[in-house]
Amino acid sequence: MPEEQVVERAKRDKEEGKSASTQAGEFVREEMHHIREGKHGARSPQQAIAIGLSKARRAGVDLPPSQGASEKTRKQARREMKTAKRAGKHKPSPRRSRSTSKALRREGHSAASLSELAQHARSASKRRGSKARHQAAAKAVRTKGPRGLRTAARKAARTRDRQPR
Repeated sequence: MPEEQVVERAKRDKEEGKSASTQAGEFVREEMHHIREGKHGARSPQQAIAIGLSKARRAGVDLPPSQGASEKTRKQARREMKTAKRAGKHKPSPRRSRSTSKALRREGHSAASLSELAQHARSASKRRGSKARHQAAAKAVRTKGPRGLRTAARKAARTRDRQPR
């Protein structure tokens, strides 16, 4: 069950007209915090993100599955969105809920580490192509502000120094 603050932040995002993925980001963020503080683990950043998105759908965020998702994932997402519409009428089986929690507690906690998340972000951006990466960088320049740009420039310089030519 997501914390009330998280649901509240997601509602505020919706009222501000932000996208469904931005609203769902609050739930993913909460999931990363749970893994870091040791509530449970995850096998990979992808699994941690999937758990967060699943919670978002069940909390009522209108988030359809991505185009590249498998049929199984699409089916589960549709089921979660339906469950959100009839909230309170369907209670999950205690045995299944308990076994899921138990399995997650056995997993590692490095899935939410900064290095793992950075690696996931890089691999995800590579799949999207150079044009999408360029657009993301251009948007970052527009939204960072002077202080953020200075920090990014310093980081880029450090990275350049490390890479062999």
